[in-house]
Amino acid sequence: MPTPTLFTEMDTLQHEGDELEWKESARWVKFEEKVEEGGERWSKPHVSTLSLHSLFELRTCLQTGTVLLDLEGYSLPQIVDDIIERQIAEGMLSPDLREQISFVLLRKHRHQTKKPIHRSLADIGKSSSSANRSPGPRGAPGSGANFNRSTEDLRMKQQSAAYGRLRHAQSRSMNDIADTPSTDQLKNKFMKKIPRDAEASNVLVGEVDFLTKPFVAFVRLAQATTLGGLTEVPVPTRFLFVLLGPQGKAKSYNEIGRAIATLMVDDLFSDVAYKARDREDLIAGIDEFLDEVTVLPPGEWDPKIRIEPPKKVPSANKRKSVFSLNESGLMNGTAGGGGGLTEDEQMPLPHELGEELAFTGRFCGGLYLDIKRKLPWLPSDFYEGFHIQSISAVLFIYLGCITNAITFGGLLGDATDNYQGVMESFLGTALAGTVFCLFGGQPLIILSSTGPILIFEKLLFEFSKSNGIDYMELRLWISIHACLQCLILVATDASYIIKYMTRFTEEGFSSLISFIFISDAIKKMVGCFKYYPIDSDFQPNYVTLYKCECLAPDPMASMLFNGLVLMPDNSSSVSGLNVTGLDWSQLSKKECLKYGGSLVGNSCKYVPNLALMSFILFFGTYSMTVSLKKFKFSRYFPTKLRKLISDFSIFMSIMTFVGLDMLMGLKTPKLIVPTEFKPTRPDRGWLVMPFGKNPWWIYLASFVPALLVTILIFMDQQISAVIVNRKENKLKKGCGYHLDLFWVGILMVVCSFMGLPWYVAATVISIAHIDSLKMESESSAPGEQPQFLGVREQRLTGIVVFVLTGVSIFLAPILQYIPMPVLYGVFLYMGVASLSGIQFWDRIKLYMMPSKHQPDFSFLRHVPLRRVHLFTLVQIICLGVLWTLKSTFLAIIFPVMDKYHPYSNCSPSSESDVDRSITLHLKISCPSSPATPMHLGMGCPVPQVKIEMESDYDSDTDRPRHRDMNSETTL
Repeated sequence: MPTPTLFTEMDTLQHEGDELEWKESARWVKFEEKVEEGGERWSKPHVSTLSLHSLFELRTCLQTGTVLLDLEGYSLPQIVDDIIERQIAEGMLSPDLREQISFVLLRKHRHQTKKPIHRSLADIGKSSSSANRSPGPRGAPGSGANFNRSTEDLRMKQQSAAYGRLRHAQSRSMNDIADTPSTDQLKNKFMKKIPRDAEASNVLVGEVDFLTKPFVAFVRLAQATTLGGLTEVPVPTRFLFVLLGPQGKAKSYNEIGRAIATLMVDDLFSDVAYKARDREDLIAGIDEFLDEVTVLPPGEWDPKIRIEPPKKVPSANKRKSVFSLNESGLMNGTAGGGGGLTEDEQMPLPHELGEELAFTGRFCGGLYLDIKRKLPWLPSDFYEGFHIQSISAVLFIYLGCITNAITFGGLLGDATDNYQGVMESFLGTALAGTVFCLFGGQPLIILSSTGPILIFEKLLFEFSKSNGIDYMELRLWISIHACLQCLILVATDASYIIKYMTRFTEEGFSSLISFIFISDAIKKMVGCFKYYPIDSDFQPNYVTLYKCECLAPDPMASMLFNGLVLMPDNSSSVSGLNVTGLDWSQLSKKECLKYGGSLVGNSCKYVPNLALMSFILFFGTYSMTVSLKKFKFSRYFPTKLRKLISDFSIFMSIMTFVGLDMLMGLKTPKLIVPTEFKPTRPDRGWLVMPFGKNPWWIYLASFVPALLVTILIFMDQQISAVIVNRKENKLKKGCGYHLDLFWVGILMVVCSFMGLPWYVAATVISIAHIDSLKMESESSAPGEQPQFLGVREQRLTGIVVFVLTGVSIFLAPILQYIPMPVLYGVFLYMGVASLSGIQFWDRIKLYMMPSKHQPDFSFLRHVPLRRVHLFTLVQIICLGVLWTLKSTFLAIIFPVMDKYHPYSNCSPSSESDVDRSITLHLKISCPSSPATPMHLGMGCPVPQVKIEMESDYDSDTDRPRHRDMNSETTL
């Protein structure tokens, strides 16, 4: 059973006029905090620096002083009396000093939470009434009078034969400490920094004028007891150390008190103190501590310097192994064996995977173990999701999912002639994601569409179209075969082969996906400058020459315009307006184009500088998110507020720059969400029938392409799952590789029957999901870095995210205010954040660092730097080859090549007011005029007019849309 955490408080004896009191001077939970000389505040937590002499003096004190172990104590007066009785019985204290020692030890304690020096009226009244009841001389100045009054009062009572029965009562009459904790103690906010099961150790040191040799006592109570106002916080006391000595050695006593206080918060010594059977065990504990002490030369170091607490300290188990090695004969610090190395000096652990990938050899053995492992956690998977941190995670991942769904839906619509589009992408994401989060083995994984699947869909559609095969029915049968193959892999525990994947592969996969996210986000931002180019030709000196006029169409063009808009023969009005009577010079740009006019001038193609605004939104969202994410490590505001700001950093950044965009009122590209629940292609329904459109042999032959799909899905799903389930995330509920693959296969068939895309694990979004749910210790000691406890493992956030994705068509009026550059900034943050913690990325940065400035990585202590650089170079070359191949058709045979394709373009929305510059080319061919006059019976020749429509914005920088660029209309 682990020993409780100890809160140690050191009080020193103070003389305030004719009063004595114990004043709190320092405290320890893990690191030392001193009361500053001004007495108004605590110092910053720092590592205790002790003199070697004080440790030896402490050792001597425990050898010669009183040690009481497992004392039955219920109040401070009783404990003090027992200490004095033991000292008297052992001949270490004269009986004449009993009352004076007792009087001093029972003085009141003034803690730092109280205002210094000043006494309240109640305290003054209490002292006056006590003085009036005292039989001794009144008004005697100095502290000696108080000792005399108390001593005379007790000596009168000592003459009674029943002194033994009255001893505790007499001590209580001198007791100036409250029996119960005060209001200040109960309301002390410092309790938040102390673990719930903590106990206290109190150190009392001081100098008095009636002792000729030190009075030392070390007490361990049998049961931790709350001793009223003794401790700053209402924590039960287990240990008590008392040191009173002659005057003139206050500094030495203070250093001895700091030494025992530092020892009491040391993990190893506190364990010894709890389990010690006699004095020798305590001394042996001090000797163990001395074996690990590091001495700093006095001429090279200033003792006044306060050492900042380290970010990481060695665990007690590591220190025990070091001590056991030293006992075996090796000197301290010798790297003579693996057990003696500290955590930083040890060789990095081999890349290991959990027991979930063990081969069982039984039919569905792995699936059975996954279900057995996850079933007991099912209730906690839901109620643990009710936390404020889950709200920020839902908002963050939701925006990532809908952006990815829109992007993939648009690309898939172009690749499949709208058999699958944005609406199908939304519905499929919601359906597959919700079912997977409800029943999957690792609900922290986020399902999404991937690049290799998109390439496969495109090739399959082109094959079907060229061979006259129904695409949707063929796709359904491929998914059926792929599902059966996945179920075979699940039944035979085939996922166990993933355990042979090395860190080399895992880091290459993670880095590639992160770099794709980063490059695509930047690429989309650069695309904004192509749609909204900066007007570099603008010259302020020639501003008077810039103009744009609307010219009325000629009569023939007006006639054609009226015909194009299906005007009545006897009318020349548009929407109730008389076209021929319009003042064309007063029309706006939109009205001019609407009524068939033409724009003439060198400023007609001017658009606002939306590229610069888009860049501000893009980079501002990213930089603000990074800054607020690190805000929990800043020095501003209380800890809870800093953590809250850090958790909601992405949401706050998005809302800030959405508000800025609305304030500026510029027509930046916005997020466009479908508003109607219907298939993208009008001639298809929501169900795909498996028979009737293709020959029978197609049902069997689809087994071959299904094998490729199975490989794609297996590698994508399982490698992403390995990255999510890595040991560094400290997942406690286990994972389920076989159960995950089972549901991915089932969902593939379900989605195919509804004509929806296929989904597998999305690496970067899943990592972002985990990052947004990381938990840290709340009651960390002052100065101690919050400890990473793990991830909030639950199913609720994923379910809510995918349900919101499904109902996004009803949220379109709200989502339309989100600028696309803001989402590009979010995806840039996702890519950069997913690189943190990847050793490959840390090793890349070593190329640009001089040796003396390189971080103290553990692998640099054991591997020559040139070997590290060579290994990193090999990984970079492999990553470059994969990056080159990912954009070709060969990417389909590399499941790790491409996880995400470019997001939605930075083009203006369909409702934007920006001119699309539609140009109408009129080709009018009139027959030649007859040489002779026309007779009344002759027919009038009709001019042939050909209109060619061309748009300057029809081409897409990344992926051209399938449009008829030169459609012709003949009138």
